[in-house]
Amino acid sequence: MPRKFIPVLVLLVVAFLVVSPDAFAGPGEGGKLPYESWLASLRASATGPVAFAFGIIGIVVAGGILIFGGDLSGFFRSMLVVVLVMSLLVTANTIMTDLFQTSAEIAAIPVISSGWSAS
Repeated sequence: MPRKFIPVLVLLVVAFLVVSPDAFAGPGEGGKLPYESWLASLRASATGPVAFAFGIIGIVVAGGILIFGGDLSGFFRSMLVVVLVMSLLVTANTIMTDLFQTSAEIAAIPVISSGWSAS
């Protein structure tokens, strides 16, 4: 890139940042996507007490088969590891939520407006 374009590029970036500060902090319109309802029900199903019980059962069964299973084929062993990892994830999520009474959360950040509007 030639040196004479660098000041023009800097000027354009500064102009975009100064002219539209409110555009970067626009409020979101969440909750209107077509797949959010079944994702919410899937999350509720994967973190409830039934999922916790299945997770504990999966850990015990998969761990027992891996320990006492003897000679297993590579595919069957890898499927058991997948079941074990999924069981650990579901169970750990429930245990951590029960211990600390919180889960991952995105807190709302207050928007400070500059008072300038395009309308």
